[in-house]
Amino acid sequence: MKMKKLLTLAATFTLAFSITACGGNTAAPATEAPAETPPAQETPAENTETQELKPEEGAKLVVWESRDERAYTDAVAKEFTEKYGVEVTIEELSPTDQVTKLAQDGPSGLAADVVLFPHDNLGKAVATNLVLPNDFYEEKTKSNNTEAAIQGVSYDGVLYGYPRAAETYLMYYNKDLVKEVPTTMEEVIEFSKTFTDKSKNKYGFMFETGNLYFAYPFLASNGGYIFGNGGADVNDIGLNNEGAVKSMEVYASLKEILPVKSGDITPDIKRGLFTAGDLAMDINGPWELGGYKEALGDKLGVAPIPTIGGQPAVSFSGIKAWYVSSFTKYPQAARLFADFATSKEAQLQLSALVGSVPTNNEAQEDDQIKNDEYVSAFTEQFKSSQPMPSVPEMANVWSPVGAALAEIWDNNKDVKETLDKAVTQVKDLNSGGAGE
Repeated sequence: MKMKKLLTLAATFTLAFSITACGGNTAAPATEAPAETPPAQETPAENTETQELKPEEGAKLVVWESRDERAYTDAVAKEFTEKYGVEVTIEELSPTDQVTKLAQDGPSGLAADVVLFPHDNLGKAVATNLVLPNDFYEEKTKSNNTEAAIQGVSYDGVLYGYPRAAETYLMYYNKDLVKEVPTTMEEVIEFSKTFTDKSKNKYGFMFETGNLYFAYPFLASNGGYIFGNGGADVNDIGLNNEGAVKSMEVYASLKEILPVKSGDITPDIKRGLFTAGDLAMDINGPWELGGYKEALGDKLGVAPIPTIGGQPAVSFSGIKAWYVSSFTKYPQAARLFADFATSKEAQLQLSALVGSVPTNNEAQEDDQIKNDEYVSAFTEQFKSSQPMPSVPEMANVWSPVGAALAEIWDNNKDVKETLDKAVTQVKDLNSGGAGE
């Protein structure tokens, strides 16, 4: 396949998967007025199993893509042009900047026709009328991709995105240091008691304890959640329910084997310790895989996050997807490209290039994924993950919960009382306006 040949030359397996949550973005998004309502777009004909959407005569597309994954999109665009005769221009722009750029340039016709961003920006995009629903390919998209992916790229019950890759985090470990991989947090504690020596700056287990993104399994694994109804009901907050408290009791118990203040556990510190062999197990995402492989080679192992309170660890996940701009002059061609660029084959080739986790059900079961020790492990953890809420009110959660985590970890505050306080703060912020 032409695309596969091109990508084989480009494949480097460096993971530079951009997502706003890789550090637990605590900053509220800038408040923007809804964009000027774009001109009414032609509604595509009713979809059938045999019908294919046809591009408008003379259609030309501009597509925004990240620099790190440009080789993949160049190959997709070339094959798309050869098949449909539609010229595609690729412009480099960070996915985390695309919603803001679309709001600025869309009304003047200077923005891309097809854009790419992580799903937690979707609420903002929908609220400001920036993207069109995924209507023509709705059933196809839903049947081909995982439930978590579809949930992530939908908003208020409407499917907007064309998912192409998923991201979550798992447990890296050093095979020279860990002979029997812990499957429970109790086993993590047992091992770490024999390895951790703060005076020598050596630790058995570490994660960013003050960061909601990484601490989410200690809220969600026994039934806690942020917002109800799959993250859509901001009036239903489950951060202090019985399940959340149970999981957080396990979180608090880990302080025994990780006697470090939450503010002193940073990505740089963890990276340095792990690559030097002074950290045995690290909870982290695919963006560290390239560096960890380079440092440890065959000694690098990956495993699911150990169970918490007897339940599988539920991690946060992010979905990266294409979206069709509501300002495009060629909505048929744009829809066609977004669907074409997220097929099983396209997702497998993107994974070969950057190690991404496919959202396509068949791609996840493909030998390419199953035979890759690292990507397959992320795929398994993704199956136990929950997408971050994409509602604008999510911006009001990061800071109060982060403060609660620090209080529990650093100051041994009561779990239930501290979570109750955080929930009250989130409710107050929501009632005062998202992102304030």
